[in-house]
Amino acid sequence: MQFSQLTLKLKTFLLESKRVLAVTRKPSRLEFVTIVKVTGIGIIIIGLIGFLLQLARNLFL
Repeated sequence: MQFSQLTLKLKTFLLESKRVLAVTRKPSRLEFVTIVKVTGIGIIIIGLIGFLLQLARNLFL
């Protein structure tokens, strides 16, 4: 790649990043707590599924 192409790609990336940052906002406390709860429940469910599969594998194989 030439230097001008790299410069153009960097400028494009920075402009797109600036646009995204202008749209984003800090979540409210309620929104944050809800996200934490849903994420935690998802992690627990996936962990429980993995544990049950491991337990079944050890018991039946």
